[in-house]
Formats: sequence, C-alpha cells, structure tokens
Amino acid sequence: MPAAPVRTVNCPTCQHLVEFTPNSRYRPFCSQRCREVDLGAWASERYAIAESPPPEDDQETRGGSMIRPDFGS
Repeated sequence: MPAAPVRTVNCPTCQHLVEFTPNSRYRPFCSQRCREVDLGAWASERYAIAESPPPEDDQETRGGSMIRPDFGS
C-alpha cells in the first residue's frame, strides 16, 4: 500500500513550507518564534474577527419601539 502524500502548508507568519503532520510540533507554524509572532499580533489587536451588524429592523422583530433623537427641527 503506497504511503499517503504528506500535506504541506505555508507558515502563516513567514510563508515557509511546513509538513502538516502530527510530528510537526508548531503546525501550522514552522517554529515557536512564528507562533509567538502570530500570538502577539492577536494580542495587539492587529487581527480582528469581523462582527455582523445587527439587522436594521431589530427593534421591530422584538416588538420594541424605536426612539429617534429630536435634533430640534
């Protein structure tokens, strides 16, 4: 039975090829340094997960009333 091909991925930090196997200690990163650089980027908020905006009719779907500010028209 032929051996399965080894899957390789690019390190998210430095783009070096990394074997994506259980033996790859820092996968998907190539090293502890690249792993820590990525963690630091998350900690300093250089990365963020986008939040979906609430629906505009959110108040109507919950049965609430919308209060609109009076700008002294």
